[in-house]
Amino acid sequence: MSTSPTPLGPRLQRLFLTGLLTLLPLWLTWVVVKFVFVLLSDVSRPLVEPSLATIATQNPHSFGWLVEPWVLGAIGLVATVCTILLVGWLARRVIGQRLLRWFEALVARIPLANTIYGSARKLLDILQTKPDGTQRVVLIDFPHAEMKTLGFVTRVIREAGTGRELAAVYVPTTPNPTSGYLEIVPMEKITPTDWTVDQAMSFIISGGAVAPEYIPFSPPAHAPKP
Repeated sequence: MSTSPTPLGPRLQRLFLTGLLTLLPLWLTWVVVKFVFVLLSDVSRPLVEPSLATIATQNPHSFGWLVEPWVLGAIGLVATVCTILLVGWLARRVIGQRLLRWFEALVARIPLANTIYGSARKLLDILQTKPDGTQRVVLIDFPHAEMKTLGFVTRVIREAGTGRELAAVYVPTTPNPTSGYLEIVPMEKITPTDWTVDQAMSFIISGGAVAPEYIPFSPPAHAPKP
């Protein structure tokens, strides 16, 4: 007994879903890589482009290709990465630390810049150090109790009057973790994780594609106070 062929509509639907699920990881990888590539190349491109344009103008037959957009982007990316590596190398040397202290002292005298730089510097220092008694990477309820978002505990404060512990949680956005918002959450509402900051950053930047296999979802049970 022969079976009737599957209608064209359901077959096309299955093919579309299969193709979509196959291409989605590739597309997500491309979005993240493109974002990082453009972000880094745009930092040095305004400095590199005039020099390359001058060289291309003086000898257009041999060096005209230097002003191609992809060449400018690639050279800007390499220049930015080299600058970051140089700053990292200097930061580990005495002369680099002196220059950094001089720069920070200079920024501290600028009214608005000192607040922005000081806050950003403290946040990065907090994320690079191990917390005291509180897990750094946590989950909090958002937008309701059946859904969670990933955040970083920056400090623990207390509620006036009751003394209840509250956590200041920085919630970064995807795929750019440098932007986000701040939540003040009761400690009993926080779900601690065993993720490292690096694992959490990979999870955020990749849109959830790169992550450990397991993560707790429900906050731990708190024993009632006697």
